[in-house]
Amino acid sequence: MSRPVTPVHRLTVLYDADCSLCVHLRHWLLRQPQLVPLDLVPAASQEARRRFPDLDHASTLREITVIGDRGQIYRSTSAWIVCLWALAEHRPKAHWLATPAGQPFARVTVLAAAKWREAIKPDGPVCEDGHCELPGAPG
Repeated sequence: MSRPVTPVHRLTVLYDADCSLCVHLRHWLLRQPQLVPLDLVPAASQEARRRFPDLDHASTLREITVIGDRGQIYRSTSAWIVCLWALAEHRPKAHWLATPAGQPFARVTVLAAAKWREAIKPDGPVCEDGHCELPGAPG
């Protein structure tokens, strides 16, 4: 019996390091057991530009962007779903959110997060070098 092939072996999540919600979600993602490793890199940072020189980096500051190790690009709602898919405890929810029944819930969540981002001032930590630490992590 052969094992199913995982279409992605590693994901890079580009997030807005100046957005407190985005940084909070970054920390949350890093605390979750991962089935697919996640590299979390500040959008438009030197590290992001080095890894993905052909990407429109300005757009990655406007919406979450996730890039698969085989060049797949996920944005907005699809990016959130693929992040959940990478997590051991949330993969079943990701599968449901990708269905016609679940897609409206995923879309509303992403729209609510976007509205919240618009309403707050940027006050999160800046991680320009691409290496932010978890709060309280031994250093």
